[in-house]
Amino acid sequence: MSLRSTVARASALVLALGLVSAACGQYSISNIRALKAFKEGNDLYGRKEYKGAVDRYLEVFQRNPEFRGIAYFFLANSYDNLYKENKKGEPENDAYLTKAIANYKLAIDKIKDADAPTASDIRKRSYEFLIAAYKDKLRDFAQAEPIAKQMIDLDPGEPTNYQVLGALYEDAGRYEDAEAMFVKSTTIKANDPQVYSALAGYYLRQGKFDKTMEALQKRAEAEPNNPEAWHTMATYYSEKALKDTKLPKAKTLEYIQAGLTADEKALALNGEYADALTFKGILLLQQAKFENNAEKRAAMVKLADELRTKSIQLREKQTGDAAKKAK
Repeated sequence: MSLRSTVARASALVLALGLVSAACGQYSISNIRALKAFKEGNDLYGRKEYKGAVDRYLEVFQRNPEFRGIAYFFLANSYDNLYKENKKGEPENDAYLTKAIANYKLAIDKIKDADAPTASDIRKRSYEFLIAAYKDKLRDFAQAEPIAKQMIDLDPGEPTNYQVLGALYEDAGRYEDAEAMFVKSTTIKANDPQVYSALAGYYLRQGKFDKTMEALQKRAEAEPNNPEAWHTMATYYSEKALKDTKLPKAKTLEYIQAGLTADEKALALNGEYADALTFKGILLLQQAKFENNAEKRAAMVKLADELRTKSIQLREKQTGDAAKKAK
């Protein structure tokens, strides 16, 4: 979910709940004015006019100190957006980040018991932005780690929480701990392709190609009818075979064949998958370089050319179809 859609949902939720309380609460006039300021703040926030948004959000709490905690997140994120890395060290600029952190913490505290989906989304975002503030802007791992662990404790069934902690460990050079967290996320939702994509990304950054491919294989197995999952594997095999000049011939050929197999699975699911046709041709050309039999080599090159032509024709047709649809 984008932050913009979160803003819209939060506005609707707070306004709906706020109007109910305004109708029966002793601070109804103040609450109505607080709601108005909240809406104005969100409008400014949506236009990236963060200084104006801050003023409106501060007015919200002046009008009604007990206003819904969701507003603390938007106040925090407005301060966060006002902070500029290239102005680090300037008192006013640094104060924006200090205020952002304080209000992210308030948001977490104020909506910790909320059950509404939007409130839960914003609480999660508050954690994520708070971790990012410590990790990316203050470079303070000691502050970020316990917050990431709180996220896990709050929702142990959410795999991305383990990935957040894993990324922290990775940045800190604690690679065994990082790997453990990314692997842990795959045990939380073993049928979720995203967890294997995240694990593959970790192994790729660590230069562990075979483990990367094992994770991508599991991703494809988790969504066997998705041609993109299989094709992605083919692109990785092709790049490895092409660029790693230190690979033994046998290993290079093994990777090329694995790539061809993966793209054939993609094409079996979607015969008009232009990218898969293109890469199958590339892999065939790579394979042809190692083929000693001239007849077989010529056949590989011929098929690669046919696949390239078909891919170009498909792209032209798809572009034309899309243009007609747009009209």
